[in-house]
Amino acid sequence: MLKINPFDEVIRYDLAHRLPVRWRYWTTAYLVDGMLVDSGCAHAAPELLTALANQPLICIVNTHTHEDHIGANGDLQSQRPGLEIYAHPLALPVLADPRGKQPQQLYRRIFWGWPKPSQGKPLADGETVETEHYRFQVIYTPGHSLDHICLYQPEQGWLFTGDLFVGGKERALRVGYDIWQIIASLKYIAGLPARRLFPGSAQVRENPQQELASKIDYLEDLGGRVLELHRQGWSIQSIVRAVCGGPMQVELITLGHFTRRCLVLSYLGMNGE
Repeated sequence: MLKINPFDEVIRYDLAHRLPVRWRYWTTAYLVDGMLVDSGCAHAAPELLTALANQPLICIVNTHTHEDHIGANGDLQSQRPGLEIYAHPLALPVLADPRGKQPQQLYRRIFWGWPKPSQGKPLADGETVETEHYRFQVIYTPGHSLDHICLYQPEQGWLFTGDLFVGGKERALRVGYDIWQIIASLKYIAGLPARRLFPGSAQVRENPQQELASKIDYLEDLGGRVLELHRQGWSIQSIVRAVCGGPMQVELITLGHFTRRCLVLSYLGMNGE
């Protein structure tokens, strides 16, 4: 499934797998001045390739290597020989061997599928990506993943955040995420004078500073409550119920891979893979 929406010079592509149920998870790619930011999921790759058929494409930048952000990399690189793909240095082994380096749980295979291998080039914190008309700053923003980056275009005030910021108030987290790193990364980008925020899913934000500040405050307050209850000797499960509320549908769908418990454990430094 594919939806296309323009935001001035930026074209947004929302992609999802067609499923025989109403529930689905959308992910997003953006095209700006010939640069594709992320490439969606493998299940929707044919539709994205069709949509991009008449668009000039000079490079792909992956904000991170989760399968819903690199899904069309291999197809696009095969279709357009010489197409360069950039990502954080830690991402390159995953791009080259997604199946071997990034095992998937069943829900991930159903919603997004296996990306094909692609060859990437390293893009580290502080470097820039240049298109014909713009220069984008690379910002290392770990937490959601160790290889996560954001892109910032200061003259336009564009901020591409991948999955660092998607809005809402988290009550659950996936195994392996580091909530304190997420908070630190959010604080960094909140200091940028961004005028438009392009997330890896959810709606585009105009003048996002207040939303970023509110998100940081919420996550820090949640963490403070978790740490205080843990200091008082509460059990993990009791903290989960007190701080995160009742069971969530995502916990069932992911078979325990994305849960309230993982969020609490991350605050306590115990949410490893």
